[in-house]
Parts: sequence; structure tokens; C-alpha cells
Amino acid sequence: MRTTFGRAVVAVMCAALISACSQQPPPAPAEPTQPLDTRPTEPPAADPSVPVASGNTPAAADIAAIAGLNASFDPARDPQADLETAKVEAQRGNKRIILDVGGEWCSWCHLMDKFIEGDAEVRRLRDANFVWMKVNYSEDNENTAFLSQYPQVKGYPHLFVLDADGTLLQSQFTGELEMPKGEGKGYQRARFIAFLEKWAPPR
Repeated sequence: MRTTFGRAVVAVMCAALISACSQQPPPAPAEPTQPLDTRPTEPPAADPSVPVASGNTPAAADIAAIAGLNASFDPARDPQADLETAKVEAQRGNKRIILDVGGEWCSWCHLMDKFIEGDAEVRRLRDANFVWMKVNYSEDNENTAFLSQYPQVKGYPHLFVLDADGTLLQSQFTGELEMPKGEGKGYQRARFIAFLEKWAPPR
């Protein structure tokens, strides 16, 4: 009798322990739902003052620095530093360099800018084959030391075509690219395209 009762007690206790062990722990409280962040992401701001000293600079700085070369005739810019930037980009993109010598005072310089920007084919040839770099010549800064490396300039704008390493290939008097007399003031499309195609790098 005692043995049977003891066995029954043990069985009941074992059953209770097994039941307790098999119970699932209570579920953890759910994390509160986070609201969706719908704020627009601002693109990184490029700093045009950061020069491209090597091919390992950030892409945004590269783009800004290259755009700065052709932004305006700025007497405060250092053309020698700009040329180093242009050489890095030219070598990286298998391009040549065109030095556009002029000034904000020069009406023909502005005519050339408008002509290039207004003609998709001319612009495509320029951008695909050349790094275009403006060099200021004005009363504020004649950039004498820099320009003394190149042939004498007869008039403005004047274009120097350089190889990717900075070697001079052509000194181009832009009067030869203008419209023939009697056909208006500006640059002749066929002459300008022929000039760009002649001096484009071999592909």
C-alpha cells in the first residue's frame, strides 16, 4: 500500500515537472513600429575649391573641379594648378586639353561660349575629346608667367591644344574659325567642327 502510494506521488510530481518544463515562455512585448523616414536625401555637396591632385579623389570633387576649369575667366584662379587638374582628367579619360585664353571683358569669348553651348554636336565633340580650361587674361591678371610657356597670342579668345601630358600640339588663332566676312558675326560651324575633329585624340 505504502509503496503504491509513494509511486503515485512520484508519478504526479514527475508529471507536474514535465508539464512545467514544456510550457512556452510568455511572448516578448512587441517592438513599437518605427515611422517611415520620408525626408528627401540631400546629395553630397561638391566643393569646387578642392583640386584634383590625383585620380583617387572623391568623384564629387572631381566633377566640381573639372567644371570649375571652364566656368569663367577668373583672375583669381591659378592656371598652373588648373592645368595639373586638367592633365589628370585628360589622362584618365583619354582626352586632350584645350586652353581657352581670354577674359570676361572679351565679347568674342562670350560668343564662343554661346556658340558651343547652343550646338549639341559641337558640345558633344568638345566634351568627348577635350578638357576645356579657361585661362584669364585681363588687367587684373595677365597670367604672364603661365602664358610665357606658349606662343604669343594675337587676339582673344585664343586656343592652345595640348596633349594629355601638357605637350603643346597646336596654337589656334580663332579668327580662322569665324564666319566668313559678310555672313554675320560668330563662329562657322563647319570650321569649328573640323578643328575639333582634327585635334581629337586617336581612338
